[in-house]
Parts: sequence; structure tokens; C-alpha cells
Amino acid sequence: MESFIALIADVGIFVLVPWVLWRLIGKVLPIVVLPILLGMGMAVLHIPVANMGIPSVIGDEIGWVAVLVLAFTAGLEMWQHPGEDTSPHAVPQTSVGRLLGGAAVALGGPLITGSILAYMFFLPLKGWHPPHAAPWVAAVSIGLCIAVSALPVLIGVVRELDASQRPLGQLALKLAVVDDAALWIGLAILQFAEKGSAALHGWTGLEFLAVALLAGLAAAGTWASRHFKHPPSWVIWATVPVYLAAGSWASKQLGLHELIGAYFAGAIMPPSWVRRLPVEEVGTFALIWLAPLFFGHSGLHINGDALTWPSVVASFSLVAISIIAKIASVYVFPPAPNLSRRQALAIGSLLQCKGLMEIVAATILLGQGMISEFAFASLMMLAVISTMLTGPMFKLVAPRGGTVKT
Repeated sequence: MESFIALIADVGIFVLVPWVLWRLIGKVLPIVVLPILLGMGMAVLHIPVANMGIPSVIGDEIGWVAVLVLAFTAGLEMWQHPGEDTSPHAVPQTSVGRLLGGAAVALGGPLITGSILAYMFFLPLKGWHPPHAAPWVAAVSIGLCIAVSALPVLIGVVRELDASQRPLGQLALKLAVVDDAALWIGLAILQFAEKGSAALHGWTGLEFLAVALLAGLAAAGTWASRHFKHPPSWVIWATVPVYLAAGSWASKQLGLHELIGAYFAGAIMPPSWVRRLPVEEVGTFALIWLAPLFFGHSGLHINGDALTWPSVVASFSLVAISIIAKIASVYVFPPAPNLSRRQALAIGSLLQCKGLMEIVAATILLGQGMISEFAFASLMMLAVISTMLTGPMFKLVAPRGGTVKT
């Protein structure tokens, strides 16, 4: 009975209260921000919510499953194509090579800049260097969080754009898909790099089974894409939990985070199957009604004493580095030729949004001991602030003639 009461209190604080606030403010902020702010506020003020059984065990599990679903749908969304744009506001057409080059610059510029600045100026700060990670691993981990773009949040932002601005949003989404995939690949590489040669030592049959399982899922997806494009709906729905569970289990067995496997499991499902799934509806339900438990608990787990004035200053410094590096990278090498200055700046302002993906990445890195609690607290603030600034920044720099709906 006590666990049920704790769950009710958990849901009330981190799901219902953020939803009510979100509605009251006219949805001008992404809902992901609000439970994080509540949790961080409670951590800083040392509110004894533990006396109420918060975070609840069941709530933790629900939130965790919801974030696995969000990572899985982020992988599925790689196959959600916005379609050809024939509006009079369409941006110039681009080639695949130019698009990939633009995505590489948009990710690489902030990654390199953030990693260097983190190594030189942030890691020497008190409490920023994780005790069991190499300095370069910690620096690149922070740089990766600075560089990432929030694909799930951006999808929602683009849906709210005026029709005249939506082509710019669609181009930004294409870049975000590449950046999102690079994030998960980068997280996997960093975790292997941190473990060093020990990552492959002591492998048992389970690790080889995990590799074989991932290869089998990819092969099955490729085969189904060619020879079984239109199965009955029940086959697709029965396959979804198999891919999600198998991908998560396999990545965990390989010493990686389960979210990495969940993302790639979604990405390797047959595209023709994915387009018949209500990816948007499932992702939206998980984001609004289940995942806030994870976000709120993430904010609550922050060391309140780590959010000192120097940490706040560091957070705003990270925000400035992230915004300037991302927008400058897109401006220097736009993803499409003949974009106007305002169009390039508008795309950069969308891509600087951190949202859910950076929160998840920072949580993974903290759990693996690759960033410190001080860095985690600052990165959480970076995610919140950058997400809040996305809409206003886009309105400021986007070409005139359209607005963002709120």
C-alpha cells in the first residue's frame, strides 16, 4: 500500500503538476523542461520528498521504460520522411553529400570546440573532473553533450512552425537525424574507449550472443524491407517489443547503455513497417504521461550542493559556447547551397536545442563515471536553457514572413 501511495505522489508531482503548468503557460516551453526544473528545485532546496517515498520504485521503473520507448521511437523516426516540399517557401534543394557534410560540420564544430574548452577551462574547476575517467574522455563527453541536437524535441518544434518556415525546420530535422545517430555512436565509442582493452577481456558466450542478436536483427530488417514489405499489422506490433527488448538487452550485455541498443533497434526496423506505426502518437504519450517521472527523478538526483554560483556561471558559459559554436558551424557550411544568411542562422538556432537527447546522454555518462556530478548539474541546466531559448531565437533570426505558433 505504501508503494502505491508513493507512486501516486510521484505521478502527482512530476506528471500532473508539470502538465497543468504546461497548459497554463500556453505550451510555450517543451514539457520536458518542467519536471526537470521541479526536481532540480527540490534538490537545491533539500526538500525531504524521500519521506514520501519519492522517487518511488515503481515510478522509477515506469520512467525508465518510457525513456527506452523514446529512444526507440527516436530510432524509428529516422524513417519518418516529411515528403517533398512544393511550397513557395521551399529552401534550395541539396545533395546527400552536401547534407551529410553540413551535418558533420554542425556536429563536429561544437564537439571539437566544446571538448577543447572543457579540457582547458572546465575540468580544472573544483569537482568537475570525474575521479575514475581519463581527462580526455571527460572532456569529449562534455563536448558531445554540447554538440548534440534534440531530435524528438525538434520534431515537436517543427510541427508548430508556420507553413512559411516549415521547410527550414524540415532541413534542420534532416541534420538532426544524422546528429542524433552520431550521438549514440559517439556514446558507444566513448564507453568502449573508457574501458580500454578490458572492454573485450572476459567475454563469455552472452557477449557473442548479443553481437549475433544485433546482427540478426539488422539482417532480418534488411530482408523484410525487400521481401516482406507489407505484413499484417499484428506482425508489426508483435515485432516491436521484440526489437526493443532484444536491442536493449544486447547493448547491456556488451557493456553499453540500454538506451543505445533501444535507439539502434528502432533504426534497423524495416522502414516500410515503421511507416505503418503511430510513432508520433506513441512518442507523444510516453513524453507527456510517463517520461516526466524519469526527467523529474533526474533533476531530483542532482547533488543540490553542486549547483553553486560557480556552477551556474559555468552553465551559462556552456550555453554561450553551445549556441555560438552550433550556429557558427551551420553558418560557415550550410547544409544546402544558396541559403540566405537568415535561413542559415535559423537552422542553427533550431539545431542548438538540446532537450531530451542531452539529458539522456548526460545521465548515461554520469552513470558510467565519465562526467562528474558538477558537470552533470551544469549540463542539465544547459539542456533546459537551450531548449527554452530555441523558439525565441528562431523567431529573432528567421526570415520574415512566418511565425512560430504557440
